[in-house]
Amino acid sequence: MSVQGRRVLLCVGGGIAAYKACELARLLVKAGAQVRVALTPAAERFVTPLTFQALTGSPVATDIFSAEQDLAAGHIALADWAELAAVAPATANLLARLRIGQSDDMAAAALLAIDPRRWLVAPAMNERMWASPAVQENVRVLKERGARFVGPAIGEMAERSHVGPGRMSEPGEIFKACADALAPRDLENVQVLVTAGPTREMLDPVRYLSNPSSGRMGYAIAEAARDRGARVTLISGPVELSRPADVEVVEVVSAEELARAVDEHVDGARVVVMAAAVADQRPATRAARKVKKQAGDETMTLVRTPDILAALGARAQRPMLVGFAAESENVEENARDKLLRKNLDLIVANDVADAFGKETNRVLILGKDGARRELQGPKLSVAHAIWDMVRERLGG
Repeated sequence: MSVQGRRVLLCVGGGIAAYKACELARLLVKAGAQVRVALTPAAERFVTPLTFQALTGSPVATDIFSAEQDLAAGHIALADWAELAAVAPATANLLARLRIGQSDDMAAAALLAIDPRRWLVAPAMNERMWASPAVQENVRVLKERGARFVGPAIGEMAERSHVGPGRMSEPGEIFKACADALAPRDLENVQVLVTAGPTREMLDPVRYLSNPSSGRMGYAIAEAARDRGARVTLISGPVELSRPADVEVVEVVSAEELARAVDEHVDGARVVVMAAAVADQRPATRAARKVKKQAGDETMTLVRTPDILAALGARAQRPMLVGFAAESENVEENARDKLLRKNLDLIVANDVADAFGKETNRVLILGKDGARRELQGPKLSVAHAIWDMVRERLGG
C-alpha cells in the first residue's frame, strides 16, 4: 500500500520509546506522506518539537493554550486535516485518557476529535503494566470503538532486566500498519463472508476436541475487508478477541454450527474466506454428564464433520472462494491438491509452526490461475495482500 500524498497525524506519548517515533516520522515523509506531529507534555521530556519539525517540515503542536499554535495547528484543525492518526508510543496513561475522553493536551484533544476508526495505536510500556487488568480493559474498549492496534512486541524492556510483551513495535512495522490502514476502498459495498477461529467438538459438558487457533488471522481479514469498504459478516469460533467494529459477528462453537451459519449467510456474498480452523472429526456421541475415569484403556469413536469448503465449491453458482491450509509437511503440494479438489479460487497455506497464536504470519498463496505469492509480516498486512489478490480477480 502507498502512503504517497496521504495525511498522517503522529501523536507522540511520553515514554522512552518516543525516540522511535522520530524514525517513524522519517519513514512516512520519505514515502511521500504529509506528516504533522502533536506531542504530549510528557513526550517533550523525551524528544523535542524541533526534532520533529526538522523531520517533517511542519510546525509541531504542543501547547493547547497557545493562540499562535491554534492558528497554525490547533487540535480541531489537525483533526480536520488528518486521514489517519498514529499514536506512538501509546503509554498506559495515554490509553487510559483516550478511553475516558480526557483531552487536556494537544495530542489527546486532537485524537478526541478524530473517529477512533482512524486511529492506529502502538502501545509501549513495561510488560507488567501491559498485563494489568486496567490496561487490558482500556485496550478492549478502544478496539470495540474501532481503533486499530499494532503490537506491542515481545522483547527487552527499557529496564533491561525485564522481558515480555509491551515493547513498542519497530518503526518499520508501524509504517506498514499505517499503509495498511490507508488502504484504498476498492471493495466498496462488496458483501463478504469470513470465518475465523477454532471449532470445539464436545466429548462431554467439560471436555472437547479443538486446536490452538487464536482467530487473529481471520479477524485481520475481516478488518482489512471492512477498511476497504466491504460489508463484512464474520462467523467466529470461540476466541479471546474483541469484536471488530462495524462488522456483523456471528458466534459459533462446533463445526456443525459453523456449517449452518455459513449456509444462512452465504447468499449474496461475492467472496467467502474460510480462515477458520475447523475440526475434521467429532466424537460420535456426546456424554450428557462428565465422563469419569475408568480402569484400563479407553477408546473413542470419531466421525467426520461437514466439509464446508467442499460444499461451497460444489455449488453451481458460488462466490469466489478463498481457503486456508495449515500443513505439517509438503505444504505447497498439499495446498495445491486442496485448491483443485475443493474447487477454490485461492488458497492460503502455511506450516503449522507459523500458523497459530502469533501476531505475524508467513504464508504461501496459490491461485487456480497459476498465481503463486509468498508473504511474511503482521497478520493485518498479510490480510491486505490476500484482498489485493482477491480484488484483482473479482472484476467489476
